[in-house]
Amino acid sequence: MDVKIPLERREFLRTAALGSAATWVAGNAPAQTTLSTSKLADNVHLISGAGNNVVLLVGGDGCLMVDSGSSERSADLAKTVAQLSGGKPVKTLFNTHWHAQATGGNDAFAQAGAMIIASENTRLSMTTDVDCAWEKRVYQPRPKIAWPTETFFTNPPNFSSGKVQFGTETVEWGYLGQAHTDGDIYVYLPASNVLVTGDVMTVGKYPIPDYASNGWIGALSRAPKPMLDIAKAETKIVPGTGPVQTKGDLEEHNKMITTVYERLAEMMRAGMGASDMKASGCTKEFDAKWGSPDVMLGCVYKGLWGHARELGKIV
Repeated sequence: MDVKIPLERREFLRTAALGSAATWVAGNAPAQTTLSTSKLADNVHLISGAGNNVVLLVGGDGCLMVDSGSSERSADLAKTVAQLSGGKPVKTLFNTHWHAQATGGNDAFAQAGAMIIASENTRLSMTTDVDCAWEKRVYQPRPKIAWPTETFFTNPPNFSSGKVQFGTETVEWGYLGQAHTDGDIYVYLPASNVLVTGDVMTVGKYPIPDYASNGWIGALSRAPKPMLDIAKAETKIVPGTGPVQTKGDLEEHNKMITTVYERLAEMMRAGMGASDMKASGCTKEFDAKWGSPDVMLGCVYKGLWGHARELGKIV
């Protein structure tokens, strides 16, 4: 199959010091001994338990996949893909962001011939040592074979997007800004009506604006907008981990993170610190649905300082 990729390449105005980036804590998701699968459309499957959710589109002579799970589950994932596809190879692989739960299987699928598409920021974050203070962990550079081979740039606040024809499906993707990381993208299968959000959307836990990857809560609160613009009431929305969601769920998630951002930004302007934010109860009406906010709030505070100029006068 010939895959033609019209990639819009615009120079990205990068922030300084991309040198630190981080993987979302693997312990957020319970360990699973087997992978589970469900059908999202005729030729589209959701594979869960490999790390981040993996979406598989089976075409006539090959497959397109969104995210590749963790390295520890790559062999199990490859077997599951072969079973679902009848042994067809993965020809195109998207990475929604650079974290290891989303890119850990890149090595194996690239060795088997897959082309990897991602934001240029995702590629850059995989090429260097990354010191993730909030996880108390340093990540080593990934092998070159795991790096994305087709990347695109963007110039915030505009959203870069592209399309690739894969069989009868026109696959669309778009850049989401410095949200969970600075390389987040969504992937949309309009014919199958499936939208993959990566970790910009979370289920049962608060999203992490990973300041070590230039993520911050202001952009995280804006990231759902382009996805809400294309989603329909019946669209099947696949978050980073957890069950399939609806447009209504994404709207509720957006309302939550926007409300929290507005409250925390005001606290920041008033000179409050991270411990003050945690003690304020600013998330209390959301905690029953999203759990403990402590990790998120610790990361939010660091990210807000990185964008103090956008917040206005701080006492």
